Amino acid sequence: MKKALLIILLFSIFNIYDVTAQADEDAQKASRMEWFSEAKLGIFIHWGIYAVNGIDESWSFFNGYISHEEYMKQIDGFKAKKYDPEYWAELIRESGAKYAVLTSKHHDGVALWPTKCNDLHLGKDYVSPLMKALRKEGLKAGLYFSLLDWSHPDYPNLTREEKRYEDEPARWDQFVDFNFCQLEEIVTKFNPDLYWFDGDWEQSAEKWHAPQIREMILNANPDAIINSRLQGYGDYATPEQGLPISKPEDEYWELCMTMNDSWGYQHNDLNYKTPNQVIRIFVDCISMGGNLLLDIGPKADGTIADEQVHILKELGRWTNKHSEAIYGSNAGIPHEYYYGPTALSADKKTLYLFVDGKTNGPIMLKGLKNKVNRIWVVGNGTKLNYDIKMKQYWSEKPGILYIDVPDEVLDPQVTVISILLDGEIDLYK
Repeated sequence: MKKALLIILLFSIFNIYDVTAQADEDAQKASRMEWFSEAKLGIFIHWGIYAVNGIDESWSFFNGYISHEEYMKQIDGFKAKKYDPEYWAELIRESGAKYAVLTSKHHDGVALWPTKCNDLHLGKDYVSPLMKALRKEGLKAGLYFSLLDWSHPDYPNLTREEKRYEDEPARWDQFVDFNFCQLEEIVTKFNPDLYWFDGDWEQSAEKWHAPQIREMILNANPDAIINSRLQGYGDYATPEQGLPISKPEDEYWELCMTMNDSWGYQHNDLNYKTPNQVIRIFVDCISMGGNLLLDIGPKADGTIADEQVHILKELGRWTNKHSEAIYGSNAGIPHEYYYGPTALSADKKTLYLFVDGKTNGPIMLKGLKNKVNRIWVVGNGTKLNYDIKMKQYWSEKPGILYIDVPDEVLDPQVTVISILLDGEIDLYK
């Protein structure tokens, strides 16, 4: 009997320890992720030798569109004579983004800094000036790093069809040493606020040594955050190109998306999204509690295409006008209550309705049990008239709230309506 009681006591102690440890870990993660959760908007920067010919980054040789040898000839054409990191950082800040992520090395293995781990770099540090400029603008600075390297002689895959080897543990260990060499340079030289890994799908967490990578990063900077592409050892999910239909299960997530159909600069790709399309996608991300990482692809000379600048500037006009409904907001309410995207203030006492285009009469909000204190147009200040229909004194069901939105208060892109409630939002279920 005593032995059984001792076992139960020990089990209880270990269980309490596990629960406490998990709570501490969750609290630490929440602290690290706070700025990311509040930021809502980041800018992805795909810049590399692929901009010289305007072809797919890395994939063009991997998929056999061009030989690896011909692809690498672009190194000679990457001059970046007009590279202006201060202008880039100013433009990114103007867009309303709170962080940026630069491709320090894509799958082609060409580093944007003079790495001492091998000779495949451009002979100049293009990373440090931008990291410094971003931080000067008050932005968080992140770096993309490809775990796989299709150009490295010790990496097993060269193209989709061609392999260097199948199973040579010693050779793989040499590649792992190389990867850690470059990662140590990034950790010590640039100290990113955010690590955006890619290419993890080709190997397992064990082969990448993912736990050790995470440990190395957090030992150097306990506040750093890591995306999900580290085979389960990251902090947030990264859906790519496809906008989620419903709120993802992950607490933290970020949609990465191109402005046209290409990550890097391609002069033939003129299929740009309009500012309205970008903003509407961004609004959906906000409504579902996520971030948007919007990509730009600078040219090989360091300039940014006019079409991309136009989108960033209009995005900046819109975010500046509607900042209170964006930064630090929470996911909104289900579409059953309002036929459109919504967001909630941090204290959940203000509901924001996003209105796309002209309204056909008053907009409608259902199931709101709260008393409404006032309603106004964000960034405009105009108070709006509203009316409640179908509220019966004998029923607990709330009425339908109708809000008049005159044409003259509409934003050219997406209008935002603010509803101040008498307490935390309370919806009828």
